[in-house]
Amino acid sequence: MDFDKEVDARGLNCPLPILRAKKGLAELQAGQVMRVLATDPGSVKDFAAFARQTGNELVGQQELPDGAFEFFLRRK
Repeated sequence: MDFDKEVDARGLNCPLPILRAKKGLAELQAGQVMRVLATDPGSVKDFAAFARQTGNELVGQQELPDGAFEFFLRRK
């Protein structure tokens, strides 16, 4: 998937991946996509809740072969 910005939050625990994502989204224009990499297992639920609460769209997520999680968020 194409993205406009990447945030690497691997090795960080809750709530830091969400805080980094929030900061990254603030730098994007409406409709742009950000890729976030995280290793915290709780981030799967955290990013789903973050998208619901903020109105940004979680357009994709998956677990990568190295055990990290990849999220794609589209700014509202």
